[in-house]
Amino acid sequence: MALPEQPVALNPDQIEELNRKLSDMRHNVNNHLSMITAAAEIALRKPEMLSRVLNTLIEQPQKITNEIHKFSDDFERLLKVTRSQ
Repeated sequence: MALPEQPVALNPDQIEELNRKLSDMRHNVNNHLSMITAAAEIALRKPEMLSRVLNTLIEQPQKITNEIHKFSDDFERLLKVTRSQ
């Protein structure tokens, strides 16, 4: 990871945008985790519904990963951080 060599200044609008994006990511990740919990509870209480909730369980980790990547990309762009490939 390459960090900027000089201090990075953020104006209030940029800080507000970054904070909003962080809040959105937290909210969305919590929603995906809630979906996992709900699907698992349904599967435990009504095993006959397992096949109906299995896709929900399977889809959520990738959705969480996508949310984190989206925020990370914005965060790194704003703070001028580059990832090593």
